[in-house]
Amino acid sequence: MTAKSSTNSTRLLTVGEVAKRSGVAVSALHFYESKGLIAGTRTAGNQRRYPALVLRTIAIIKVAQRTGIPLEVIKRALGRYPPNSKLTAAQWGEMSSAWREDLNARIRTLEALRDSLDNCIGCGCLSLEDCPLRNPEDVLGKDGAGARILEKEATAKHV
Repeated sequence: MTAKSSTNSTRLLTVGEVAKRSGVAVSALHFYESKGLIAGTRTAGNQRRYPALVLRTIAIIKVAQRTGIPLEVIKRALGRYPPNSKLTAAQWGEMSSAWREDLNARIRTLEALRDSLDNCIGCGCLSLEDCPLRNPEDVLGKDGAGARILEKEATAKHV
C-alpha cells in the first residue's frame, strides 16, 4: 500500500502527517479514532493510514469542540454520513443548523451569567439572600447560615 496516490481525495496520510497538517496531537487522533469520530486503515505492516479527507472531519471536530459541543454530539452528527466523507454544503448546513439552537441557548446563558456578575461582590459566602449565581432565591438559606455549597464541596472532596 502506498502512502500517496494520484488524486488528493484518495491519498493516504500517516498519523504523523495528519497530526502535522491538522495541528492535532497524535494521541488526540488515536482518541478520536477510538471514539469512532475518524476512521483509518492499517497497512500490511500494521501502520495507520488515513485518507486526506480526514483533515476535513478533524476540522469539523475542532470547530465544534471550540464552541463547546460535546464529542458524543459531534459523533452523532458525523455518524449520519460515511466515515471520512466529503460533506456537501447542504450536509454541512444540516449539521450546523442542528447545533445552532443549542449554541444560541448556551450563549444566552453565558450572557445572563456575565451580566449577573456585576451584582456579585465576590464574598464567597454563597448564602446571600439574593445570589443568582450559586444560590438562586436563597434555596440554601432554609438549611441555615453559612457557605453551604462550599461546605458540601469540601466534604465531598474529603469523603
